[in-house]
Amino acid sequence: MHLRPYRGIHPVVAETAYVDPAAVVIGDVQIGADSSIWPCAVIRGDVHRIRIGARTNIQDGSIIHVTHDGPYTPGGFPTHIGDDVTLGHAAVIHACTIEDACLIGMHATILDGAVVRRHGFVGAGAVVAPGKVVGEGELWLGNPARFARKLSDEEIKRLYYSAEKYVELKNDYLRA
Repeated sequence: MHLRPYRGIHPVVAETAYVDPAAVVIGDVQIGADSSIWPCAVIRGDVHRIRIGARTNIQDGSIIHVTHDGPYTPGGFPTHIGDDVTLGHAAVIHACTIEDACLIGMHATILDGAVVRRHGFVGAGAVVAPGKVVGEGELWLGNPARFARKLSDEEIKRLYYSAEKYVELKNDYLRA
């Protein structure tokens, strides 16, 4: 496990979480119970904080970062990721908020100050521009990402299914 402090602040990882040895977690980062961080993910809480909730999976090659306090970003922007979130392979999450039970597709990018509300789904390769808000239960696609449609009840159930399956997978890794 590559957990590294930055300026004396150490990452805090729940006892039931899994951080792959090939992932890097630095600084002011908290990872919740039953969450999983997969190979080559980089979570760098150096100039602000990163909070990752319970049962959330950060898949291979994803990058999570923050924005510092400065003249163009007063106060900076932390990154907050809720419970039961699936973050697809190679996603880039930068200084934004992702609420509970969302799915962020492979190679999607969420930028500074953006918010993905509960049950939001950002499709593969989509780019959510700074400050945009993906509404509750909405699917957004494209570059720049735009509202495509509301999710069905069945699609919302699948968001939880994805999180549950990754909890099972991380448990297999912890037992190995």
